[in-house]
Parts: sequence; structure tokens; C-alpha cells
Amino acid sequence: MNKQLDGKTALVTGGSSGIGTAIVQTFAKAGAHVAFTYHSNKQGAETVLSEIESMGVKGAFFQADMADFKKAQEIVDQVIDSFGTLDILVNNAGANQDKVIWKMTETMWDEVIDTDLKGVFNYIRAASPNFREKKSGRIITISSINALRGKFGQSNYAAAKAGVIGLSKSVARELGRSNVTVNVVCPGLIATKMIQSMPDDFKEKALEEIILGRIGTPEDIAEVVAFLAGDGARHITGEVIKVDGGQYI
Repeated sequence: MNKQLDGKTALVTGGSSGIGTAIVQTFAKAGAHVAFTYHSNKQGAETVLSEIESMGVKGAFFQADMADFKKAQEIVDQVIDSFGTLDILVNNAGANQDKVIWKMTETMWDEVIDTDLKGVFNYIRAASPNFREKKSGRIITISSINALRGKFGQSNYAAAKAGVIGLSKSVARELGRSNVTVNVVCPGLIATKMIQSMPDDFKEKALEEIILGRIGTPEDIAEVVAFLAGDGARHITGEVIKVDGGQYI
């Protein structure tokens, strides 16, 4: 892989597993120094850190609750202090608590909105002054095709993931004059731990929707994120890119 992100510093939320880990690893392979957050999987975070440091780049991880506004600012400040800069922010961390609307509790709604929507706001808000001062930056947020089409039993998740699209488009307008691009990636069905708990008939139905006939991998998402973080995407902003093998069609 070419070093398209050589010398850049990135912060990736939710980097200790799944898509987040693939993004961290792909960034490191591309030459970026990478800090990332984790919620509870410290062992996973330690493993990922060891892997990227073996690639010759700097790394660090931070424990964080995405809903914690003050913690987001502290982490962004620590990354800038430790690495000297922050060039790329990837909002990947997320949570889901699926239930049909008439059985969904207030707690289930609030926790998903706080993590998947407020959490994205927290980190964009914290990083924006740095990007404006530098007159450069990349912000990429992971949403979902279910933000665009809805999903049975996922009203809280779909609402939060749709919210980050509106948030990102607004921030793209606000930061564009500072040479900051803001984009969204919407995965379809991806082979992560999240789908392991899905009933087999649900997975089979989802697979039937995918035109390419295969479930995507975390690396499929990470490669697109890395492109958006690089110079080749300097004229792309406010976009929502589906990476779903044609599942949405």
C-alpha cells in the first residue's frame, strides 16, 4: 500500500474492534500516526496498538464514553499535545439496541442517540477549532444504509445514523472555507461481531439483497475511509457514500 497518509495524525473513535480496527490498521499501513478510543474492550485496544506500532507509526488509545462531551474535548486536546497535530477525525464508534417501536424503552432510545449521534457531535465540536486554525482537515463519519431506508426494529439506530448525515452536511458547509472536507460512509451488511447475533434467516434475507452476493468486510469500509482521508479526495465534501455491494438498490 502506498503511503498516502504519510506523516498525518488521525483520531478514530471505536478502534478496538470491527470496522474501527480495520480503519486504524489501514491508516497505519498508509503511514498515518493513529490515536483511537475504546469503550470497554481494553484488551482489543492493546492488541491494535501493538499491531500499528509494529508498522513503525505512533499510536495511542483512550477509554471513552462517546456521550461524554468533556471527555471528547480532553481526548482531542491530548492527541494534539502528544502528536503535535490532528489532521483526520473518523467517527466510527456506535451502539445498537434493537426493538420494535412499541417495545422500545426510553433508555434504549437515549443510549443509542447519545452514542451514535451526540457522540459524533462531541468529537466534531472538539476537533473543529483545530481544523479551522490549521486551514485543513478531514472528517469522516460512519453511518449506515439503514439511515437512508429505515430498518424494522431499528428506529433509534436509523434515526441516529440519519442524524449524522444531516450533521455532516451542515458541518461541511461551515468548515468548507477552512479547507476541511466532511463526508459520510454508509456500510451495508458487514462481517463484524454485530451480525453474529443476527438470526440466520435475517442474514440470509440481507444476503439476498446484496447484488454482489457477498457480505462486506471491515477492510472494504476502511479502504474507502482512507481514500476520503487522503489528498485524492480533496475536492469531495458533503457526500454520502454507500459501501454495500449494491444492497441498497
